[in-house]
Amino acid sequence: MSTSSVSKGCFVFKPSAKKKQKTLGVEDYFIHGCEGTENSEQRFKLCQDLWDKMKTDTEVLQDELNRKILDSLLEFTRKCSSTFQRGADDWAARMRASEIPTAALVLGVNVPDHDMTFQSLSDLLQQSVTPHVASVQAKECGALKHLMQRVLERLMNTVVSVDEDDEEAEQTSTQLHKKGVHCSLSTLCDWYKTKTMKSNTDTPGKKRSSPVKDEHQQPPVVVIFKDLEAFNPRVLQDFVLICSRYVEHLPLMFIFGIATSPSTIQHMLPHSVSSLLCIELFQSLSCTQHLATVIDKLVLTPQFPFKLSGKVLQVLISIFLYHDFSVRNFIKGLQLALLEHFHSQPLSVLCCKKKEALVNVMQLSHQDLERVRQLPSFRRYVEKQEPQEQVNLLTDDTRIKEVCQKLIKSLRKYHKNYYPILRCLHTLTSSLPKYPLGKQIRELHILCLEKNVWENDEYQSAMQLLKMLAKDELVASLQRCAEILKPVKSKKMRNVLVQLEDLLAKFNQLDKASGETTANGEDISSPGKSLQKKTDLFQLQKTLLEMKESRRSKKMSQFEILRNEALEFIDGLVRCHLSPPESQTLSEVCYYSSSAVLRRHLNATPRTTIQTALSNPYHYLQNDSLRTEDGTVSNCAPDICIVYKLHLECGRLINLYDWLEAYATVVSAAEGKDPDSDDFGKVDEVKHARFIQAVSELEFLGFIKSTKQKTDHVARLTWGGC
Repeated sequence: MSTSSVSKGCFVFKPSAKKKQKTLGVEDYFIHGCEGTENSEQRFKLCQDLWDKMKTDTEVLQDELNRKILDSLLEFTRKCSSTFQRGADDWAARMRASEIPTAALVLGVNVPDHDMTFQSLSDLLQQSVTPHVASVQAKECGALKHLMQRVLERLMNTVVSVDEDDEEAEQTSTQLHKKGVHCSLSTLCDWYKTKTMKSNTDTPGKKRSSPVKDEHQQPPVVVIFKDLEAFNPRVLQDFVLICSRYVEHLPLMFIFGIATSPSTIQHMLPHSVSSLLCIELFQSLSCTQHLATVIDKLVLTPQFPFKLSGKVLQVLISIFLYHDFSVRNFIKGLQLALLEHFHSQPLSVLCCKKKEALVNVMQLSHQDLERVRQLPSFRRYVEKQEPQEQVNLLTDDTRIKEVCQKLIKSLRKYHKNYYPILRCLHTLTSSLPKYPLGKQIRELHILCLEKNVWENDEYQSAMQLLKMLAKDELVASLQRCAEILKPVKSKKMRNVLVQLEDLLAKFNQLDKASGETTANGEDISSPGKSLQKKTDLFQLQKTLLEMKESRRSKKMSQFEILRNEALEFIDGLVRCHLSPPESQTLSEVCYYSSSAVLRRHLNATPRTTIQTALSNPYHYLQNDSLRTEDGTVSNCAPDICIVYKLHLECGRLINLYDWLEAYATVVSAAEGKDPDSDDFGKVDEVKHARFIQAVSELEFLGFIKSTKQKTDHVARLTWGGC
């Protein structure tokens, strides 16, 4: 359709009867650009099923970790509610003193995780204590009227409008208007009384045998401040002062979400205000303990076939430790690694349960089998085979499928044996001085993923320290190892458990033998006892020489022999079962190792990105007219790119007029003007406005700033090029 007209106008065309464009789903985005599209749908389903299982386990785990602190808060609210309903003397004293029960919940600096905790707390409060719960955040409560508005809206479940013009009236009486009706905390009290009376009288099947008892069935009104530190102190003070005047009629309760320290309350609220609160402190589980539990349940387990390489795990842990302490973001990083693995690795179709993986092996296409042959681990495996077997593996698809099934089973056995032995080694070494193999099991796990752990100097130091352990400490550690191995369903681990129990039995027999020797009165003499006798210098020298010779020729005790035997047994288990995953054939189908991709997605570098965009706009705009040689910028580039390039040629102070003239020259060349003409490089109003806008954008990005040294200059804040 076309329309011709002499004058400009607006023309309306009815849409043609075409089919609506299909909305792309998650699966479509996954398949788009996927490596090996022939089995992409199957891989997407495997990825989704695996993540659903991991997500469910994570949510259950987080509920268990937060259960203790949430139960304590629920008990606190129930106690305050029951005390108010009974009208006890201590509560009446608090009411006369205008004290509001307040729970100071210290959650830690992992702010992204707080939303989940507060959501669980709010749900539990509404289910078991009170339906009147309001959660507020600082970003939506910049002024007192906004805070009052949010609290009333969420408690009364209605829209509350604020008169923006009447600031003075708002500060003095804090009166709001709800749908034209005078609304304040007094109105909230009236609403609350109506609500509680209605719920007490309208309860079906309930006889009103005791009107006084029914009258006091008043659930508390809980206000949750999610991020206390971010609130305006003045707004918070005024809100507490206003609420303290209504506590005799309204059972208010506060919950303060604190990220730093409980002393924040004293810093934000003066004593005259904090004295109106009856504060009780609650401390949540530290985020590092939370992370250790998540890694233990999601990473250090053979339950999930998907695994992380040492570098990838190190990236996720580094982001956690040095950026946000957020377990939630760690789990998101794990989800991204899972998605990237199934999206970029066509053979991830084998990253599933053993039975399903064995079936999928037999369904691999010839192209997939060629991908298997190109795997570094499989090529190493082929090189170790006989010549005829090598030919069969490289040419016969049926034979390679049979071998792949055996290798998948072997990989599953490796994981079943790896994690119990890893836990045993961590149990033995986590209490050693200076923690040579790390204090946390994740540190030991990363060491084992990178290379043979027994080749590290730290491992040798740990074994030397273990040889110095006392009998009680060694036996206790070996007993903990036996407890780790008992629930493991593996033939090798059952055999290891039997051998470990035999060693423990020998230690017990040694204790009995030493006890019998002591009971029979046998004295273990030592050369040092002769030093206690009165002797001369010659006799002392002779005795010392005898002691030195006896130490050289001293035989090992039964305990030392048994201790060495136990440590050699542990060392053999480490060398047998803690080899790195790279030594296992087909490990690539389960292990995600692209740490650079993960770091680029999760650990953004905004400064590098901005400098790349300004110095090389073609990188993002993909316009052929912007393609230039390295170190240069096209005169057709955006104004800010031209201004940025020109400012790189200046020193610490930049003359704005010279900068403007240089910019006008470049823009004139872009417009195709003749360099010899009088208008070339001339500054007009349009160029001047464009230049000022580009300079303002550079100042906003932090490349320059105004300076008082010279009025017509700006100071440069960065050095170096792109």
